[in-house]
Amino acid sequence: MAAPRERLTLDVGGVKLTALVARPEAVPEGGPKPLIVALHGGTYTADYFSVEGGSAGSFLDVAAAHGHVVFAFDRPGYGGSAVFPPAENTFTRHAEVLTSAVEAVAEQEGATQVLLVGHSIGGMIALMIAARAPRLPLVGVSATGMGAVIPPGGAAEALAELPADATVDLPYDQRDQVMFGPAGTFREEAVRQAHGSYAPTPAMELIQAPAWPREHLGAVAPEVRVPVQNVLAEYDALWDSAPENVARFASLFTAAPFVDASVARGTGHCLDHHLLGYALHLRQLAFAEECAALDGRR
Repeated sequence: MAAPRERLTLDVGGVKLTALVARPEAVPEGGPKPLIVALHGGTYTADYFSVEGGSAGSFLDVAAAHGHVVFAFDRPGYGGSAVFPPAENTFTRHAEVLTSAVEAVAEQEGATQVLLVGHSIGGMIALMIAARAPRLPLVGVSATGMGAVIPPGGAAEALAELPADATVDLPYDQRDQVMFGPAGTFREEAVRQAHGSYAPTPAMELIQAPAWPREHLGAVAPEVRVPVQNVLAEYDALWDSAPENVARFASLFTAAPFVDASVARGTGHCLDHHLLGYALHLRQLAFAEECAALDGRR
């Protein structure tokens, strides 16, 4: 059964942001679980986290069923959130605005622990938020669908050739080829639902994304002082998920208490939308439990 949803609008320092919120039916035994703030990737809205890869439901459903309140934000330029002009539409600016947004909802919810979950570009921004050492009880970051190495000459670099001031609305079939793994790893209903979460995309994002590992990762990683989970798709069309590159990513987080880096078998770039997306969600929620326990021992 799908978790109840509510859509909220927030004013964050004069910037309008919208969010999709899921809540558990009751406070779990033992008290509240970490508040989860989820950030979608490029070409999607926050509805990315509502797509049901399999019968267990979406990430919002699974997280709420396990006792978590989840705020999935529409990043600037998506859904009902404010649109930044190209010169302002940088990942650094997104991290700045979304840091304030996470702080606001954590205070609003009375959260004593917060976990950031980000997919693809959302994962990059989640790590940038963590590196900023925000004034919130952050216990960990789970970044999926992004890593240390983008294959040269691939789809990511092709998209980076777009004009910076353009807004791109790629046809469904082109997106599906990049976002999903081979036949048998997903169901058609998930593809149909994913089409409802696709959105026109500021080209500036697609230009910045391939350069992020080179321009930001080396500086961001050592500043992250909470546990990090990183999961790449086995059949990722945008990132190289070879074992040496998974290990390379993990090795950069020298200040994190621990790093859990791995590959999600049987998934393409939008890991959550595959039949084994549920297995990913269980990994993420287990990571949340580990982070909460580690934080409680400090």
